[in-house]
Amino acid sequence: MARDTLQGTLDLLVLKTLARGPEHGYGITCHILAASDHQLRVEEGSLYPALHRMEASGLIKSEWKPSENSRRARYYSLTKAGGKRLSQEVKTWRQHTAAVAAFLDFA
Repeated sequence: MARDTLQGTLDLLVLKTLARGPEHGYGITCHILAASDHQLRVEEGSLYPALHRMEASGLIKSEWKPSENSRRARYYSLTKAGGKRLSQEVKTWRQHTAAVAAFLDFA
């Protein structure tokens, strides 16, 4: 997927991942990669600024907890506002992709 397309959907991917439950940054990137059949790779340089921005916006919250390997990790989780934004983003994405598909079929 083109980099600009991924950047435009990064919030959606992160929010959808966190709808499954709390996750640390590395876990978020692994889930996105696995769920997209290794088509969508999110680099740390894109993910962490997005996580900080979404936390500042109240869409997600974070807390330090021990990870699977007993090291401290920052775990992110969806807030109520984040759940609402996720619903809006999914609706918008589906409308957008349907419009592009209709265009491709018509043209």
